[in-house]
Amino acid sequence: MKKSELKSFLDEKVDIYNNPNFIETDPIQIPHLFTLKEDIEIAGFLVATIAWGNRKSIINNGHRIMEMMGNSPYDFVMNFSEDRAASLSNFVHRTFNNDDLIYFLKSLQNIYKNHVGLENVFSKNAEIHSLQPAIHHFKKTFFELPHPSRIQKHISDPFKNSAAKRINMFLRWMVRNDNAGVDFGIWKSISPAILSCPLDVHCGNVARKLKLLKRKQNDGKALAELDIALRKLDPNDPVKYDFALFGLGVFERF
Repeated sequence: MKKSELKSFLDEKVDIYNNPNFIETDPIQIPHLFTLKEDIEIAGFLVATIAWGNRKSIINNGHRIMEMMGNSPYDFVMNFSEDRAASLSNFVHRTFNNDDLIYFLKSLQNIYKNHVGLENVFSKNAEIHSLQPAIHHFKKTFFELPHPSRIQKHISDPFKNSAAKRINMFLRWMVRNDNAGVDFGIWKSISPAILSCPLDVHCGNVARKLKLLKRKQNDGKALAELDIALRKLDPNDPVKYDFALFGLGVFERF
C-alpha cells in the first residue's frame, strides 16, 4: 500500500471510530462524567492507571472509584486524609489495591497543592518533539512522598524502555482536541503534535500488518518507531490514528 493510500485508509477509519459512540465502550467514559477541569484530570488519570485487562472490568471499577470519592474527585483529593482512607479499604483491580489507591490520592493532593496541578507537572518537562521525558519526570514527582516501593510499578517509565501505554492514553485524552466530543483537549500548554500513541497489543499488531512498525516488542523503542511513522501521516495530530489502529484491531479483527 502506498503512503497516500495508507493515509486515506487510516483517515477513513479515524472518521469511523473517533466519534461519541466510541465513548460507550471505552474507559474515557469515566472522565466524561465531569465538567470541572480538575475532576476530568483526576478521573482520567485514575481510570487510565487501572486500564489493563478486561475493558468491562476497567469501566466498572472506574465507576466504583468515582462513587467511593462521592463523584467529586477533585474535592475528595483536596480534602483527603487518613480518616477517609477507610472508605477505600475494599478496592482492588487486578494488582492495584486500596493501598495503591490511597497513595495515589495523597500524591495527587501533593501535586495540586504544591506543583500547580497535573498539567503543569507534565508541561514543564515536555520537550519539543516528545512527551516521554515529561512522563519520566512526572513519575519522580509522583513518588516524592514516602511510599512502599511496590507501588511504583503502576506508573511506567519511558527511560526504562517502557511504551507507557496508559499514561500516553491519559495524555491523549487531556491534550488532543478532536472536535468530535471524545478527547477533551483541556490542556492547552502541550501540543498534540508531540503526543505518542498508546501502544498496546491491538495497535502494535495492526501497525505491523500495515508496515508502520517493524519492532516485535511493544516497548519504548517500538513507540519511538511508531511515532515517526504516524507523524509522517499527520504531523499536527499523529495520535488520531490510535482510533484507527485500535478500531481495526478490536472491532474489525484486522
